[in-house]
Amino acid sequence: MPRIPLTWLGEHVEIPADLSAEQLAADLVRVGLEEEAILPAAVSGPLVVGLVVERTPEEQKNGKTINWCRVEVGPEHNEPGGAPRGIVCGAHNFEVGDSVVVALPGAVLPGPFPIASRKTYGHVSDGMICSQRELGLGDDHAGIIVLSRLGIEAAPGTDARELLGLGEEVLEINVTPDRGYCFSMRGVAREYSLSTGARFTDHGLPTSPLPVAGGGFAVEIDDAAPINGVPGADRFVAQVVRGVRANDPSPRWMQQRLQQAGMRPINLAVDVTNYVMLDLGQPLHAYDLAKVAAPIVVRRAVSGEKIRTLDDVERALDPEDLVITDSPDGVRSSRVIGLAAVMGGGDSEVGPDTTDLLIEAAHFDPITVARTARRHKLPSEAAKRFERGADPLLPRVAVARTVALLVEHGGGVPDAEVTDVFDVVPPQSFVLPLDLPARLVGVDYTPDEVRDVLVSIGCVVETAGPDAVRVTPPSWRPDLLVGVDLVEEVARLRGYDAIPSILPSAPGGRGLTPGQRTRRSVARALAESGLVQVLSYPFMGTEQLDALGVPPDDARRRAVRLVNPLSDEQPFMRTTLLVTLLDTARRNVGRGATDVAIFETGLVTRPLADAPPAPRLPGGIRPSDAQLAAIDAAIPPQPQRVAGVLAGAREPAGWWGPGRRADHTDALAAARLVADVVGVELTVTADADHLPWHPGRCARLSVGDVSLGFAGELHPNVVAAHGLPARAVAFELDLDALLAAAPAEPYQAWAVSTFPVAKEDIALVVPADVPAADVLDAVRVGAVASPAGDVVEDIRLFDVFEGEQVGAGNRSLAFALRLRADDRTLTAQEAAAVREAVVAEAHRRFGATLRA
Repeated sequence: MPRIPLTWLGEHVEIPADLSAEQLAADLVRVGLEEEAILPAAVSGPLVVGLVVERTPEEQKNGKTINWCRVEVGPEHNEPGGAPRGIVCGAHNFEVGDSVVVALPGAVLPGPFPIASRKTYGHVSDGMICSQRELGLGDDHAGIIVLSRLGIEAAPGTDARELLGLGEEVLEINVTPDRGYCFSMRGVAREYSLSTGARFTDHGLPTSPLPVAGGGFAVEIDDAAPINGVPGADRFVAQVVRGVRANDPSPRWMQQRLQQAGMRPINLAVDVTNYVMLDLGQPLHAYDLAKVAAPIVVRRAVSGEKIRTLDDVERALDPEDLVITDSPDGVRSSRVIGLAAVMGGGDSEVGPDTTDLLIEAAHFDPITVARTARRHKLPSEAAKRFERGADPLLPRVAVARTVALLVEHGGGVPDAEVTDVFDVVPPQSFVLPLDLPARLVGVDYTPDEVRDVLVSIGCVVETAGPDAVRVTPPSWRPDLLVGVDLVEEVARLRGYDAIPSILPSAPGGRGLTPGQRTRRSVARALAESGLVQVLSYPFMGTEQLDALGVPPDDARRRAVRLVNPLSDEQPFMRTTLLVTLLDTARRNVGRGATDVAIFETGLVTRPLADAPPAPRLPGGIRPSDAQLAAIDAAIPPQPQRVAGVLAGAREPAGWWGPGRRADHTDALAAARLVADVVGVELTVTADADHLPWHPGRCARLSVGDVSLGFAGELHPNVVAAHGLPARAVAFELDLDALLAAAPAEPYQAWAVSTFPVAKEDIALVVPADVPAADVLDAVRVGAVASPAGDVVEDIRLFDVFEGEQVGAGNRSLAFALRLRADDRTLTAQEAAAVREAVVAEAHRRFGATLRA
């Protein structure tokens, strides 16, 4: 995020002498640049220039020699009576008569490090003589700052904070991706001018005629694989400067500004390029001329190529990466010396012996830069600017400014020839109806107001009819492409506060869809039955499927792998809710909640075996209809599921009784409850083997011929793998398929009958291998077919018995029938007829007999 020192900003735009960072933030937020932070002054309290008038070395018992000094710090800060202050100093790089920087008691140095009078080495030290590191000005801590050696002359008592720029607040702002030009003092100053009307001076324009480009270091742009038809580079400016003291430190003022902007000073060559980038917004790079060989070629990388970047990391390149190459062995573009617009290479960096420099400033495609920076995880300062859109007309000015600063502070002579490969396409103009801003924003902007805004942001405006203008955006605004972009600029600069807040009225007759209402009803019913709803991440790993015992050839093993998973242990989208639901149950049991009853509704991803792969589309342009169709075809089905897990006690023990452990009937009851809410009757059949359920204790749940899910007791191995209480149970249903099977007509609840209920309990003896669900179905069919008609209100299996009384190989299933008619009280004969019809139907199907 850009940091804005006020004095630096003042070189581009007129600012009031008393402007504070807080007021600057308020001025900028009016035009959409939000305050991120106000960084306080590096030093607070009294920091003054001092004159050393006495210096007495004193050797200590530990072998260290300190200096007892008397320092003149001005009449206002000297000791009472005007005597110089006494200060103990351990440095030895100064003499009597030198001007130094003194932190007086009450000052706070970076750290924070408060200064106070204290007794040390037998003296009371009344302040501190400061080094560069102590003031946050550099890494040199071996000696104190001697101002006279820096060419700074100031009387004792002068405020050193202002002298060294240590008392200035810095504003840090947040810049949206479409405002890349604000990553510079030039851009922020322009916005401040638009906000306040202050006079702006554009330093992005040449201050004197630039030399005619021609000759110079050979450069070529050879992009054989442009993205979206846009070349990776369309301009490359280069100039040679010879005899430069490239490794000298940059001037103090430049180092100070770089530090205020959050950058570390390195040497003159690097600091100057960074300074110009921060000032104008144009990234630059300095090559050691002795380490590069003509011609430089800008091209796409070749698969297998590598580069050692300036951070000393070797990186494998992608064919989409745009690289800068040279020809050291006479072979054209044989060596990669830089990741274009991201980071330079170590083979051509400025070193201790560098004297001749090749200064480069170019313009690169934002999409190419963004992809390369993210691919190599290199969010460099240059990449931040290029990926947001740099000004293609800046490179010549930036190179000229850089060369001038190098010559001024490092000596040297620039070559007269300047390389300028120029393939920039001018900004495209378009027509803007002058009433469009008013129609879209709802504010009555006049045509003159619209024109004034467009001119103020740098657009060229020409009349295109009585009520329209043709607009050509400025080179630094690549985000202005269509009319609505300009509407946003009008609204921004005329003031968002002028836009009325009108709450639109909600149209009637809308709300949740029937499916949404039903899904909410399902969740509500399960919660009311005692299950707790949970929400888990929809990711899984193969180990979790192994824990469920899913066979290798099972369709649930076919899953979508994520390119950037949150965890390498869970790189796939889940194919069943039980994967994550059982993990949630295990986590709860592991933390002491041994009685678990949880459920979840959510999506699973079930890719088809013959599904085509998703196409890799270029960015920055709208996909074609065929490409969108290919994406749709590649998207895997993602059905909505509902699943539950119950373990431990379903009914707690207490004075009322021993309680009851959750069993398969609870899972089946929960699944039936879901179906009842939807209005669908499930068919329950035994399923011999479907992991993670126990063979023989798993029920398949269907509607007609469509299988919707399973319910029953979990396999012992699955229970053990998840650390759950023994005989835990679970269910899972395809909620989308269940909703699709729901009746088209709204579900009509039965009316409440005012007549009494008739009760019949029937115990039927059937072969032991006959599923109870089949017998229950026979009981229901027989009861409905009785002469009494459809008087069945409820049928429930309440007892299962096996023993000598019913014979070997048989079991007794006892059902409770509750009968009621809407229009009469049932007679004993009608109830008996229902009973006889039930026994007859069960006997017809299974040979069942009535247990005596």
